[in-house]
Amino acid sequence: MARGGKAFKAVAKGMAVVASAAAVIERRRRAAMAADPHELAVPALADGHPLAHEQAVAEGRVPAVVETPGPAPAPLTEPAPAAAVPTGPAVAGVPAPAAAAPVAPTAHAGLGREYHPGRPATPAEALPWGLRVAAESTWRLLLLGAALYVVFYVVDMLRLVAFSVLASLLIAALLEPSVSWLRRRRAPRSLAAGVVFLSGLAGIGLVGWFVVWQVSTNLPDVTAQVKDGVNQLRDWLITGPLHLTQQQIKDFADQITKAITTNTDQLTSASITGAQIAVEVLTALLMTFFTTFFLLYDGERIWNWALRGLPRQSRFAMAGAGPKAWATLTAYVRGTVCVAFIDAVCIGIGIDLLGVPLAMPLAVIIFLGAFVPLVGALVTGTVAVLIALVTQGPWTALMVLVVLIAVMQVESHILQPLILGRAVRVHPLGVVLGVAAGGIIGGIGGAVVAVPLIAVTNTVITHLRRRNEAGQAVFTALEAAREAAERTAAGRPGAAATAPAPANATTSTNATTSTTPLTKPAAQPVTD
Repeated sequence: MARGGKAFKAVAKGMAVVASAAAVIERRRRAAMAADPHELAVPALADGHPLAHEQAVAEGRVPAVVETPGPAPAPLTEPAPAAAVPTGPAVAGVPAPAAAAPVAPTAHAGLGREYHPGRPATPAEALPWGLRVAAESTWRLLLLGAALYVVFYVVDMLRLVAFSVLASLLIAALLEPSVSWLRRRRAPRSLAAGVVFLSGLAGIGLVGWFVVWQVSTNLPDVTAQVKDGVNQLRDWLITGPLHLTQQQIKDFADQITKAITTNTDQLTSASITGAQIAVEVLTALLMTFFTTFFLLYDGERIWNWALRGLPRQSRFAMAGAGPKAWATLTAYVRGTVCVAFIDAVCIGIGIDLLGVPLAMPLAVIIFLGAFVPLVGALVTGTVAVLIALVTQGPWTALMVLVVLIAVMQVESHILQPLILGRAVRVHPLGVVLGVAAGGIIGGIGGAVVAVPLIAVTNTVITHLRRRNEAGQAVFTALEAAREAAERTAAGRPGAAATAPAPANATTSTNATTSTTPLTKPAAQPVTD
């Protein structure tokens, strides 16, 4: 993990501690509520209340009265009008209504506190609803942050395997359409995968050989031009606005030499680290080639095996999301290759026309850098600007920078929307932030895989959301149909059992009509 990952680890650890404390507090609160039988008790009603007897029966304070069958009631007659009972002061012969007794506060069982009708049963109920929702959402988000931290930590520990698998997925997504084309031509699966894999490997080897050949051929000329550029820079430092002296420049060069000689141990350790990195890179390449071949040869079985590891309730949803995610990844890789090729060709032609050496190797470097959307080609293009500055001067470097900016504008406003718009479906701000976050977490590899990971995640979430919405719509329609059938049956008793369905009724009527024999009526005898 890069240097910025340490701060991310510290923040994630703090979030995990806070989330754990919130979870413990929540469990204790729920346990206290479960242990208190009167936590949700309803205050007792007054004796004169119409529902006081029903409440007493429900709480067990008064035994329920079981009605026994008696004689048949007398026929109903219109009752005599009841005399009006005055609600004011007592009238002669009529007692005044009794006042309701005040409800005395009762001790709250288990917690040793009194219960008042106007006081919330629990402290949590005294908080505003928005604050309670925010608090519960916060600790859930903290738990998600802790889970993400664990995932990133595991990926960092296994970064060699993780980046090899991700690179294999990208390469397989680029080569899989060719394998499918050969399979449709009835080629064996092993032959199709082997031919496409070897062809891709040969293409990568040819590109690498071409870059090395161009650099080795033009290296002497570029070295001489760099020396001339350094001499021109030194003359500018002396005669330019800085007005440095030969002694100051010599002292600066001596300081650089001293720093190099005094840090021999660090350079030696750096060389050892460089050797370790070379071994890791070689291992990652072999693992990437091995994984790519098996993804091309047996990708469908690998996906089915991964599905069997999921819970049964999630298999159907992920079985539909997987092909959509793979289609998105394939479209992204093919579109990115197309955009990178256009960027490299346009910038290469521009710097070649301006007379900058190593135009073809610089174009290849820009092609590889363009796999990071929006910013990759611009960052790798700065190498061409530096070479133009050292070899041709500031005006040529400025023209190369203008070419880079023009090509980036064409990519951002024309190429990206037309080629990658349907595949990625991510806002440019999300792309830039994703590339930045991927670069901080995983360096160059993280910046390369950030955007396809965001695009695939967006596709999976969109599919699952639409699937849930469709399921909810079907469930609502079935419930509405069931309720309509129940209302129809309730309105016409026995209709559901005797009357056939409308479609069947129509069919029966048509059948009856069609099977009725059309006979000519018998001739009547003729009478005179």
